[in-house]
Amino acid sequence: MPVTDVTHDLETRTLTITADFAAPVARIWQVYADPRQLEKVWGPPTYPATVVDHALEPGGRVTYYMTGPDGEKFAGYWEISTVDEPRSFAFADGFADEDFTPNPELPVSQNVYTFTEHDGGTRATYTSTYETAEGLQQVLDMGVIEGATSAINQIDVLLAP
Repeated sequence: MPVTDVTHDLETRTLTITADFAAPVARIWQVYADPRQLEKVWGPPTYPATVVDHALEPGGRVTYYMTGPDGEKFAGYWEISTVDEPRSFAFADGFADEDFTPNPELPVSQNVYTFTEHDGGTRATYTSTYETAEGLQQVLDMGVIEGATSAINQIDVLLAP
């Protein structure tokens, strides 16, 4: 299991997940840079993702939906703010309606994903910051820790030869 640590802090409104992979930084970067690979790891196994648009560049947008076991679709988007290939990227991640219009009823997180060399592989740090403690608590109640952990742990399967 690649996820080695999960912490959340309502005071700072952050959720941080750390994972270690037995692959070089450039390979982990490709998981996020390639929409077909991203589909295999974005969302927990029972809610597979379909990436519709993918522009991993400053000012770019990624749109996707996850399909639940009963066929219900849950849409979301990333608005990319910075990219430092292959080391990091930052983006807003939000919930959306079926045509990818942001849903103002649900919280948006500001995310920074970083990839650094560590013990011959890559340490990935996924940090999400919410505007309010209530927003963070809302996604915690929705199961974000379990969902994100199971999604990230799928990366090992993708990396297997």
